[in-house]
This record gives sequence, C-alpha cells and structure tokens, in this order.
Amino acid sequence: MTPRWAEQERAATEEDGADSMVRPYTITRGRTAPERDDLTLITVLTTVRPAEGEPQPSRRALQPEHRVILARCEHPAAVAELAADLDLPVSVTKILLGDLIAQGLLTARAPLAVAGASGGVDLGLLAAVRDGLRRL
Repeated sequence: MTPRWAEQERAATEEDGADSMVRPYTITRGRTAPERDDLTLITVLTTVRPAEGEPQPSRRALQPEHRVILARCEHPAAVAELAADLDLPVSVTKILLGDLIAQGLLTARAPLAVAGASGGVDLGLLAAVRDGLRRL
C-alpha cells in the first residue's frame, strides 16, 4: 500500500507538470539548446554502419534514447518522426541527434528534392501522389 503522503506528492507533481520537465533536462544533461543549427524538422537521419572488418562501436555508454534513435534510424527517418517516436520535444531530440552525429554514429542530410533535373516540378510524381491519396 502506498503511503498517503506519497499519493499527495504524486498528485501535486502531476498537477503542476514539474515531472514533465525533469526528464528532458536529465537526458540532455542540462543542455537546453542543440549545438548544431542545421537540423530542421525534415532533415533525414540514418545510422552509420561500420565498414566491413571494422569493429562495431560500443553502445553501452549511450542513454536509452540514443539507442532507440540508432535502432529507428536503421531506415532513414526525419527529425520530426524521431521526436514523435520518442515522445520528446523537438529541441530535446535535436540535442540527442547532435550527440550521435558528433560520435559518428548518425549521418544527417537534407531531404531529397521533388523537383526534376530542370528545376521544375515533377508532374508525374505529383500525379502519382494524387492518385494514391484518392485511393485512400
């Protein structure tokens, strides 16, 4: 049975939202802004695979959120998708992504352009998207 004081403290914490701010602060080790300013919501990230014969870098020292990001980025994912998957604010996610990029465990790139080689819009692609949406 939970002591009455513990129930009251839990209720007070839930009411003022204090608990929701502690976790992001601790997983970023107190950092409030990402070191990189080139990560946007649509930046695509991919886990770096070591070259054949190279040892796999140890992931033991990584936080659980870092490991989730690396597993999720086995297939390319955007910053916004990762933040949603982790259920964390985008700013916190960017800090974690910056850590992994700095360690050489992730690569970041701008999303592929929809425009064709001539710089115009690829009408075939847009038509395929339209048709696919209509089938939904």
